[in-house]
Amino acid sequence: MTTQTESTTPNATTGLSTDHSRAAADGAHTHGVGGTPQGSRAERLTSFDPEVITVPTGREEEWRFSPVSRLAPLFETGLSSRGVRTTVVEAPEVEVQIVPRDDERLGKAGVPGDRTAVTAWDSVSEATVVTIPAQAVASEVTSIRVEGIDDTPSASHLLVHAGALSESVVVLDHIGRATLTETVEVVVDDGAHLTLVSVQDWSEGAVHAASHRIRLGRDAKVKHIVVTFGGDVVRVTPDAEFTAEGGEVEMVGLYFADADQHQEHRLFVDHAVPSCKSRVTYKGALQGAGAHTVWVGDVLIRAEAEGTDTYELNRNLVLSDGARADSVPNLEIETGLIEGAGHASATGRFDDEQLFYLQARGIPEADARRLVVRGFFAELIQAIGVESVEQRLLDSIEAELSKSMSVIEGGQPTVGA
Repeated sequence: MTTQTESTTPNATTGLSTDHSRAAADGAHTHGVGGTPQGSRAERLTSFDPEVITVPTGREEEWRFSPVSRLAPLFETGLSSRGVRTTVVEAPEVEVQIVPRDDERLGKAGVPGDRTAVTAWDSVSEATVVTIPAQAVASEVTSIRVEGIDDTPSASHLLVHAGALSESVVVLDHIGRATLTETVEVVVDDGAHLTLVSVQDWSEGAVHAASHRIRLGRDAKVKHIVVTFGGDVVRVTPDAEFTAEGGEVEMVGLYFADADQHQEHRLFVDHAVPSCKSRVTYKGALQGAGAHTVWVGDVLIRAEAEGTDTYELNRNLVLSDGARADSVPNLEIETGLIEGAGHASATGRFDDEQLFYLQARGIPEADARRLVVRGFFAELIQAIGVESVEQRLLDSIEAELSKSMSVIEGGQPTVGA
């Protein structure tokens, strides 16, 4: 069947390299000159009301890295649903419905936490609901394609609900050109296993803000994968909330930014109950003047979340002059009775020693550079577990590297270490 619709203290670190095994402090902080101080991540303002979460100025903590002028069309209320077309090709065991916005299943996976998230919620009149019934084991991947068909600023809403003890893989694919703010709710009931892959492969000119809100039940396991290549501005904000013991979430991200692209990924993992586990691994590469990537990883371990096990990692590879990567891991711990907590962040350029080693063994420079970048991403690509997506990523990386080599051959060499 095919369905279509129109429609503590946070520890902030940027720079070349950090690695912390524990983080704990107190009081609020600011980042550089100006900005709005932020205390505990638990104090973040959330609301379903756009009158409460107002239009940002760019000085707020949530927006200080973002090109707010380019995202401004998505700050307005009353957005259209005409800018994208959603098509679902579901596994035989999976159910798909188009429901009105007052459906009681919507709004259960957390509350909007920034302006584009609240305008997305406020603007939609209907939503696509993908349900994996309790105890069902999906025999195929469920594919959801969100295709941009119009530049009209638009909003969309998707709910993926994995019933108790179910197992499934869902791939959410974004293509074409659109100006879109999107809500993706992910509700995973007790004992369910869900892999959700979100691919941002927009055409040039696209502007996309996505709020992913994940809610895990007892012993639920979620692998949440974000892949970003296309579009002019892409801002993805995944939040994960544990509601019962035994939950596990693995959050994986891979991104590659070209000249003048802004790619931003802001994560929040809320350990609010005991004995849950989270792992975050994001890697990105960037090249070209004006290429900008942002990764912010917030992990909150509340006082009642004893036995928590968490770690987050971000790595960035800068391939040319004029590109900038911002990386900010934040870890807030309110209890010392945990299994482990840590984070690491590093941003660097090509390692000349690696290139020399490969070239000294007869490998041409172009091939040597490809090998280094492929090796950088290899672990994450293999972790996806969806063969069609993995091959597509390898092809996309090869295309990006071809652009890089054309710059080098044109007389603008890539920066060395």
